[in-house]
Amino acid sequence: MLSLVPQPWLLIIPLVLPLLAAIEAWLRLRRGHAYDWKAYWASLADALVRGVVNRVLQGGLVAVLLYGVAQWRITTLSMDAWWQWIALFFGVELCYYVMHRADHRVRWFWLNHSVHHSPNQYTLASAYRLGWTGQITAAAVCFAPLVWLGFPVPMVVGALALNLTYQFWLHTELIGTLPRWFEWTFNTPAHHRVHHGSNPEYLDCNYGGVLIVFDRLFGTFRHELPGVPIRYGLVEPIRSYNPVRIAFHGWIGMCADLRRARSPKQVWLTVFGPPGYRPG
Repeated sequence: MLSLVPQPWLLIIPLVLPLLAAIEAWLRLRRGHAYDWKAYWASLADALVRGVVNRVLQGGLVAVLLYGVAQWRITTLSMDAWWQWIALFFGVELCYYVMHRADHRVRWFWLNHSVHHSPNQYTLASAYRLGWTGQITAAAVCFAPLVWLGFPVPMVVGALALNLTYQFWLHTELIGTLPRWFEWTFNTPAHHRVHHGSNPEYLDCNYGGVLIVFDRLFGTFRHELPGVPIRYGLVEPIRSYNPVRIAFHGWIGMCADLRRARSPKQVWLTVFGPPGYRPG
């Protein structure tokens, strides 16, 4: 009912993604860089299991919240006017920016989103390593304002799915910088590579989906710095290729921190504070 990935893709993934990985591996090899096939298989396992989880949970907490908000919407948009589609595009983009920023600044949301940042090599396979607990952490509730304003839930989810589909090609080192006007307006591989950097200089920036304009507007845009090569992965890298370990490493770490919490405030900050917070 409310999967963020259209169901047809679940049938195409096992056929198309290995071919794209083989092409990318060949192109990387021509540039003298090996391809991490173990990371690819971990990402593919993540995608396939997530498809099953989303189908079983049928949208999980996200569906409950969005359809609950729909009962209180101030109007109902019929989506039969061009301006409504333009508004939906920019509305989804703004809500995605908010969600993505929250993914990085609130540990509860980071629990699942950290899976996407866990690959230590930046390839197209990183795009579909998105974690299994997104329906539980429910960061997509950030799109509830659009539902409250009257946009139909299926349209909001469909627009989000297209937004995520656009971002697939951003996850590669094989594409350099694009024309200046495009780099200024749209999210590009150059911008998104910086977003995936775990260097202190590159943390918490470039949150846009299709566009990069909200990062420029809200002061979170950052270029790659000369002489500071991007180091991919997490600040505390995950060396395991076990998809279960990758999917739940954040939850394991949070539970360990909760055992050290000694006050309600510490419990709250451990769950809903910044990802770097540790009690005591």
